[in-house]
Formats: sequence, C-alpha cells, structure tokens
Amino acid sequence: MGKAKAKIYIDGANIFYTQKDIGFIIDWKRMREYLIRKWDVLEIRYYLGIKQQDENILSYLRYLDHLEFTIITKPLKIIKIDRYHPMHQLRKFTQIYKGNFDVEMTTDILLDRVNIEEIVLFSGDSDFDYLAKKLRDLGKKVTVFSSRKMLSWELKLTTKRYNFLEDLKDQIGRK
Repeated sequence: MGKAKAKIYIDGANIFYTQKDIGFIIDWKRMREYLIRKWDVLEIRYYLGIKQQDENILSYLRYLDHLEFTIITKPLKIIKIDRYHPMHQLRKFTQIYKGNFDVEMTTDILLDRVNIEEIVLFSGDSDFDYLAKKLRDLGKKVTVFSSRKMLSWELKLTTKRYNFLEDLKDQIGRK
C-alpha cells in the first residue's frame, strides 16, 4: 500500500511561538523532505499574518515560496488596549498585533477534505479540536505537529496522532 495523500496546513503564528518554546528553528527545507518521506504530499500551506513593509517576513515568505509552499497571508490587525490602573489613576495604552487564521484554515481543510486521506496540521491550538472531531467522523486521519507544551490536551485526545517537534530536532532543525 502506498503513502496516504495528504495536505499540510501550517499555522505560522502558532509555530513561531512553538519554535521559541522548543529552542530551535525549523529548517523548512528539511521539514518538507521529512513530510514527503511520510506522505504523498499534495500541497503545503503556510498561513501568516504580516505587518506592512516587513522585509524580514517578506524575505521569509519568498524562501517558503521557493520551497513550493502555498502562502496565505493577511495584514495583522493592530488592537489597542486601554489599561486603567485605579491605584495610580493612570491610563496606559498599549497595542498588540493579531492575525488569527483559524477560520481560514478550517474552511480550507473542509473544502479540501474530499481529495485527501490525511490532514497534517502544524498547530497545537485547541480551537482545532472541533474540526479534528468532525474530520475523524468523516473518516479522515488528522496528524498534528506541535511541542509538548503547546499541544492542547483537547487536540491531543481527539487526534491521537501527533508528533512532538522537539523529538525531531536532529531531522528538521536548522543546522
């Protein structure tokens, strides 16, 4: 029996923080080779929110494009947070950047599911638990890549097929 037909879905923001957690950077060329050895990979999709004019991110996306990843981006939202400290009677305004792709990834996975046997998800986010349950009910296999710390217990119980990135450091880590 041949390798399962699979599509790979990477939650760029989640994997960014996962790499900080595991203490090494994923070499996406090596990761691509690893995935191709395990599955008949039809496509690798990388989802990422980007700041305008961020040359570092644009360079990174060109690298992923060179590796034949499909790149899905949208501008990061700037969310202003008003924090009032009653003890000091001070207001402090801060801003954070947000670029959540859970809905886009879920939609794409559901639309793609007919033509593939396995979904490979790079995210430990519990928001994908419901999706994983529905895919399982439809007879699809779901494999998750995350770190021990970042993999939600809900997703771990639902998928039962997961790979801890820290265990793959020698095979996928940047040298």
